[in-house]
Amino acid sequence: MINNTSLQKWDRLKQKQLDQMFTQRLLTGLNCSPFEATAILDLVYDVYKPFFDNPQNLQPGQMIVQAISVDSNPGRKLSECSLTSVTLTIDAGEKDIEIRQEQGVIGLRRYRIQRICDEAFQQGALLTVEDIANRILNCGERTICRDIEAFKKGGITLPLRSIIKDIGRSLTHRTQIIKEWLKGREYLQISQITKHSLTSVQNYVEKFKRVACLVDLNYEVNAIAFLVKISTKLAEEYINIYSNASMIDHRRDELNELIKKNR
Repeated sequence: MINNTSLQKWDRLKQKQLDQMFTQRLLTGLNCSPFEATAILDLVYDVYKPFFDNPQNLQPGQMIVQAISVDSNPGRKLSECSLTSVTLTIDAGEKDIEIRQEQGVIGLRRYRIQRICDEAFQQGALLTVEDIANRILNCGERTICRDIEAFKKGGITLPLRSIIKDIGRSLTHRTQIIKEWLKGREYLQISQITKHSLTSVQNYVEKFKRVACLVDLNYEVNAIAFLVKISTKLAEEYINIYSNASMIDHRRDELNELIKKNR
């Protein structure tokens, strides 16, 4: 039987060796300083990381989309904003079929809207109504606007550029979600407190757990962002929480047990 954990470990070791080889060639071939070589490596990660995984890790039902970077100033015109490549799950297979059976076509569309908005945001980008309607789900913009209004009435705020532009990024509650989990609250409680969907809360916590494991293995922030498939900014945020936030004993035990398994 093949040990997948061992395979992942060797993949990470290969990546470290490639990083060193790439940096060394910049130092010797282009006469770069160590600082410049590191900056170039970071830029390569930032631009090309969505494509490094393909085609092996791009799952059926997923697509790569260029979306506006979360760091773009909200006051800028869309044409002036920087873009980020993100991987979005359009069709999650059996899970989506279950949602369709339980909630119908409208329920499935709204479930997918929420999922792709969360996925884009975790990878450092913000979708727009135009992105979702015209490029991803192929439906009318008015339909998407009605769905967004339905989310608002249900107390759920989506990380969309139009919403972030109006009221700022503080609404995302990523830090609050993780800190509430570290205090011992369960997913449903956190969802009710932060007005985020249960799926979003689960995704944020699972990503945080993976970051904690990689921090313990002494990975650099850019490598962590690459491996977990999140933005560097979010990786830094999670590392800071893991390093400084207080946590209840059973959450610490849970993380320690996960880290032990990954070792």
